Amino acid sequence: MSIEIKNVSKNFAKLKVLDKINIKLEDKKIYGLLGRNGSGKSTLLNIISDRINNYEGEIIIDGVNGKNSDTSLGKLYIMSDLMLYPDGMTVKKAFKWTKEFYPSFDMDYAVELSKKFKLGLRKKVDKFSTGYASIFKLIIGLSVNTEYVFYDEPVLGLDANFREIFYKELLSNFAKYPKTIIICSHLIDEISTILEHVFIINEGKIIISEDIDELLDGGFTITGNARVVDEFIKDKKVIGIESLGNFKSAYIYEQINKETIPNGLEISKLDLQKLFIELTNC
Repeated sequence: MSIEIKNVSKNFAKLKVLDKINIKLEDKKIYGLLGRNGSGKSTLLNIISDRINNYEGEIIIDGVNGKNSDTSLGKLYIMSDLMLYPDGMTVKKAFKWTKEFYPSFDMDYAVELSKKFKLGLRKKVDKFSTGYASIFKLIIGLSVNTEYVFYDEPVLGLDANFREIFYKELLSNFAKYPKTIIICSHLIDEISTILEHVFIINEGKIIISEDIDELLDGGFTITGNARVVDEFIKDKKVIGIESLGNFKSAYIYEQINKETIPNGLEISKLDLQKLFIELTNC
């Protein structure tokens, strides 16, 4: 089982939002799709889920073209900023409505999650605050049990306690019902321990596709006297530099033999968020 995105491009008027995207989502894996605002993340998810069907390229879901395929689309759920439920519908009725479209939807688990997130079943879905709209949609995502689940900014408006509940439930649910998951989030440090593979999209192009351990193994900060730093990094892949007087920090994206570091320089690992910032700034 897999989803293959083949040579997908998308324009809105004269603006190219996606440019020849080629990636493969393998079975039972948690992916991060990271990008700045306007980088094309949400557009790509909407194309995969056939909410946008005017594009170049192909989306192949388990060997079948996903465009206008009810069978293929029934295998995936996307949590996005769209609220697709009728005005006035209660949470409980929305759960029942969801089960009609997704027979695998776990009603008991959804009710259990509602208690954990303090979401009343009689609340009307069109009256939610930003935070509770996110909670409602992530409960659907956790309970739907499709082969593919996409979370687009799942913790928008949630406090730290509720975010922690979500991350724990996501991993617990994944252990019980393995599936392919994509998470798009600006809280990169928080999701870094969850992800297995990272795609970084910048200006409509995939610039990084790496397993997270390999990605983090290649990001370093070199700090020290500016002259010594400059000499050391002259043949390195530098993705960013910060200077203060005679002191300089250089951000490197390549493997470094620590034994080659000159005396007086310090080396440290870049975390995922800092690595993302520098890769999308350079």
